[in-house]
Amino acid sequence: MTKTVSMLTTGTLALVAMLIILAQVGHAVAADNFANDRAKIAQLEARYLFAMDFRDADAYADTFAKNGVLNWAGGQIKGREAIRKFMKEQHSSAGFGDTRQVKGAYPPAARHFMTNLVIKIHGDHATSVAYWFELGDNNPGRKPELGAYGHFENTLIKENGHWRYLTRTIFNEQIKERAAKGGDPAAK
Repeated sequence: MTKTVSMLTTGTLALVAMLIILAQVGHAVAADNFANDRAKIAQLEARYLFAMDFRDADAYADTFAKNGVLNWAGGQIKGREAIRKFMKEQHSSAGFGDTRQVKGAYPPAARHFMTNLVIKIHGDHATSVAYWFELGDNNPGRKPELGAYGHFENTLIKENGHWRYLTRTIFNEQIKERAAKGGDPAAK
């Protein structure tokens, strides 16, 4: 009897130890998945800005889900193909937004930057918020000037293994109707 109790105790302890190890491995895998997803979403954010600045309508549209929505100062554009068409039309002009170029030694450029990225991941869905600002050099000396700033609020979806924007809302602090309203967006 004592031998049976001892074997049961040893077996139970071994089972508990195995369960603890499996739980730790599971936690490590979940943490690794979060880190990978977060890195992929940060890459998406960067690809979006490069595509916009270098006028690559195809790469820009590819950051959106098939039924993604871009909500910006000019209105709402629904669907990846409509977003692609919009960007091609916008970028066929001399510049995005303000098309008046000031003469200088070379063509003016604008570059967008993002900071303070907050990402919340829930399986194949996520939300993100970040500040953005734009520097441009549309002046005779081509000196950098702050052009605009605001923040993004996004919902994301993993589509065929790739993170894409389901909705991307752009807040712009220079436009009364597009300025941030009511509280910390990262706390939502």
